[in-house]
Amino acid sequence: MVWDAWGIPSEHAPLPEKIRTLLAQVFGVSGESVTRRDEGSVPLRTSALSQAHLAGLSTVVGPDQVRTDHRARLLHAGGKSTPDLLRRRLDGPQDAPDAVLFPADHDQVLAVLEYCTEQRIAVVPFGGGTSVVGGVDPARGAFDAVVTLDLRRLDSLTDLDPVSGTATLGAGLTGPQAEKLLAAHGLSLGHFPQSFEFASIGGFAATRSSGQASAGFGRFDDMIQRLRVATPGGTLDLGRAPASAAGPDLRELFSGSEGTLGVITAVTLRVHPVPATVGYQAWSFPDFGAGAAALRSVVQAGAAPTVLRLSDEAETGLNLARAGDIGGNPVTGCLAITTIEGSAAHVEARGAEAAALLTAAGGTALGEQAARDWEHGRFAAPYLRDALLDVGILCETLETATSWSNLAELKAKVTAALTDSLAGQGTPPLVMCHISHTYPTGASLYFTVVAKQLDDPIAQWHTAKHAVGDAIAAAGGTITHHHAVGADHRPWMTGEIGELGVRVLRAVKQAVDPAGILNPGKLIP
Repeated sequence: MVWDAWGIPSEHAPLPEKIRTLLAQVFGVSGESVTRRDEGSVPLRTSALSQAHLAGLSTVVGPDQVRTDHRARLLHAGGKSTPDLLRRRLDGPQDAPDAVLFPADHDQVLAVLEYCTEQRIAVVPFGGGTSVVGGVDPARGAFDAVVTLDLRRLDSLTDLDPVSGTATLGAGLTGPQAEKLLAAHGLSLGHFPQSFEFASIGGFAATRSSGQASAGFGRFDDMIQRLRVATPGGTLDLGRAPASAAGPDLRELFSGSEGTLGVITAVTLRVHPVPATVGYQAWSFPDFGAGAAALRSVVQAGAAPTVLRLSDEAETGLNLARAGDIGGNPVTGCLAITTIEGSAAHVEARGAEAAALLTAAGGTALGEQAARDWEHGRFAAPYLRDALLDVGILCETLETATSWSNLAELKAKVTAALTDSLAGQGTPPLVMCHISHTYPTGASLYFTVVAKQLDDPIAQWHTAKHAVGDAIAAAGGTITHHHAVGADHRPWMTGEIGELGVRVLRAVKQAVDPAGILNPGKLIP
């Protein structure tokens, strides 16, 4: 990906005139884009690694796999949240790792951790670099130097068991690479988060990622059968059977550990045949409450489609302002998207069952087109975010989850916290929300916030983020459903898991990483 934005250059485009006009009307901005800097002109902090350290690391991974050049360091300077990208627009030196390492296999990862433990060098595991919570920031912590461990060379399909329906994938494979390898065998993982095009298998596991097809295929941690983890204390091979009563499941401990307890090098995952067909259907509901109740009825009946998502009134309105009416029919209220994957018989039967439940709950079928349009553009939203940043608009996302009975209250409290905080700073926002992940007992809420940038937009968002984090905690939501904790959500972790829970995490950290070199400043308070 490019150093100062999401994705690849060919996908970046100016805002359409329709959007520029809307921004001028709502936020009073001109719509003129800023000029981006050439990456070669960006100053980086001076590398703190000695020649002896570089020689030692070269002995482990090979001299060609230790990079200290400007471009390699800049491209590993952090993740892709709005504050990350705003920081890269500042004039001063950019924070960056002192070197970037590219190990070839598990044994080299293990050797890097051993060397860095001995030499007291911090290590930040790096997959696709898509973190939006500060999870791959090159933080040194208490150490004099930090290296980033880029896992892209761990990119193989190493084992396939079509009888059991499992595949073992290297942690450095991106989503598209993994799907291509599996497709050659007629198989698919079916994990498609918005970061799919760039994020990695190891990153999905380390952050408990949840894909857009989670209603049908589950979260990524649901798919994990086995994990191979390199730690400063040695190797862990976790998972022996589909289920076990042999004590607490240690896979659960390292799934979601965000590189703080070890480096995931390989993941054995549940896979399924590539679906024979996909059914599409869009729905409208009179309001968000009615739509949420409809989704709940489908999920609790065991009839959930593969994709099941609901936009609130604000998000529906903005999407329609961008795309126009659906099939020539005006849409009011809230838009829902469903897709169903599988055999033709399954798609027909599940589609009929879901349609009956959604209709009974007050839904109006709108045909296929809006669902197809959503699928066509489902990975494009970060590019729009970046275009908005370029014209002086603050745009950021956050997410949470709670029980169905608490969903409306949590949504109201989060919306109020964002609105009050940003309006109190003189920048009234537009706050939008959707449900994209559902469970029998509850659902996620995914918020998008748009406001005019102040002179210091990083401080502007920091104030709003802390207000909404406190509101989520007070209203009984989780501080993160699938973005992970990283550095940004770490202030709320003690409240989430309690003082005893923090001591448990610290005890595990001490057991596997006694020197504390792995990903300082993330996850563990």
